[in-house]
Amino acid sequence: MTFDFLARGAKPGDDPIFALNAEASARKARGEPIVNATIGALLADDGALAVLPTAARAVGEVPTSEWAPYAPISGSPAFLDAVLDDALGAVPELRAFGVAVATPGGTGALRHALTTFLAPGQSVLTTSFYWGPYATLADEHDRRVATFRMFDEQGALDVADLDRALGEAIAAQGRALLFLNDPCHNPTGYSMSDADWAATVEVVGRHAERAPVAVLVDAAYAAYGPAGALARPTRALARIADRALVLVAWSASKTFTHYGLRVGALVACVPDPAARAQVAGALGYACRGTWSNCNRGGMAAVTALLRDAALRTAVDGERASFVALLDARVAAWNAAARPRGLRYPRYDGGFFVTVFTDDAQRAAEALRGEGVFVVPQRGALRVALCSVAARDVPRLVEAIARHVV
Repeated sequence: MTFDFLARGAKPGDDPIFALNAEASARKARGEPIVNATIGALLADDGALAVLPTAARAVGEVPTSEWAPYAPISGSPAFLDAVLDDALGAVPELRAFGVAVATPGGTGALRHALTTFLAPGQSVLTTSFYWGPYATLADEHDRRVATFRMFDEQGALDVADLDRALGEAIAAQGRALLFLNDPCHNPTGYSMSDADWAATVEVVGRHAERAPVAVLVDAAYAAYGPAGALARPTRALARIADRALVLVAWSASKTFTHYGLRVGALVACVPDPAARAQVAGALGYACRGTWSNCNRGGMAAVTALLRDAALRTAVDGERASFVALLDARVAAWNAAARPRGLRYPRYDGGFFVTVFTDDAQRAAEALRGEGVFVVPQRGALRVALCSVAARDVPRLVEAIARHVV
């Protein structure tokens, strides 16, 4: 006798990106000349994980007495205060009424936003190109993902289609939650311009006058954009914070190259004190009801990196060398891809570029057969330049061009 114990049906046990990375790594270990452009972690040219030395030292210097105890449910107060300054410090009017809770990485922040600001069965709205786990997170919590066309004919954010989709979301469910991965969008590498943000704020502010609208800035890659890159969206959104709920998903994973530390936060900007207390209470309750509390030692290390001026200066300098490493790969990509006619958005920083193609699945399978691994998405191939040495970029481009041009 067999029983089906799964109340919600069978689900894949591994993320598709991690599965592709595992296959690429196994084939490389067998001696195949593999180019692996799947995983969203920065690798040095020798294939080793690129880790900020100052961040590693800060983690190692946290005493046992700080690692061992439980953390407060919503996060260590010093950590939350440091995160609020980092995320909102450039916009004092938002910082004045910001609250935050600690989460296991930026993913935990996205989870809390989905379950706190949407009801079961409702849809989060995001761009047509998006990080695949948005859909996994939504499905796991009985929510869905709806999209608007990301780029218009000029290659800018398609704000007209955002307007349409936001109106449809409100008409269907009486509220809206919008995820905007900016700056350094995953998977396209695009950052919204001042004009993009001005138009977005006008659209969101208008819809927020008739229904609850929350806008989440997924800032996972902000540290790899221009200096102060996160200030662009937060300054723009400050203009409508009296109508729309402004959220920031903050992550230490990429910022400090400690992906496994699982340190992040969800920041919410709520002008009314009573409403702010309600939001803080709901988010704290959500923490207790999911992971209970986060990595106390990790929060202590990240707090030191954010607060200690010498540590922050050192880690910023080290990260600048990583940005230069990425820039060299992007330069190699542009030099090879433009003559071959590959179609991809403007790259403004971060770990990825995206190549447009009508049959991404077929192209990715063909590339996989040649030992070149990329991630297929609807209408595009996600290429993780963060994990590809500059010397391998020409081979990567030539292989892609054979199958998409």
